[in-house]
Amino acid sequence: MNKKELCDKIRTLYPDIGECGIDVNVAYDDANDRWTVHLKKDKKELKTFLEPDDADLCMEGKQCMSLGIEINQLKDSIDRMPSQ
Repeated sequence: MNKKELCDKIRTLYPDIGECGIDVNVAYDDANDRWTVHLKKDKKELKTFLEPDDADLCMEGKQCMSLGIEINQLKDSIDRMPSQ
């Protein structure tokens, strides 16, 4: 799996997020051995981490619950942030 595939999967689950590389960006963090998902809305930005096993299960179409929960929490958090 590469970052574009994971980013596209997130957009499939949450089509309102926006474009890969602009509103949502995904990168593998070698130092922490997990995926980092950056979400941007207006001038607000947050990030979360996804475990590789959770990302793999979702990409294989087996289970997207963990990935979905993380992204949903990230979206909710950014929506609650005050405008800058």
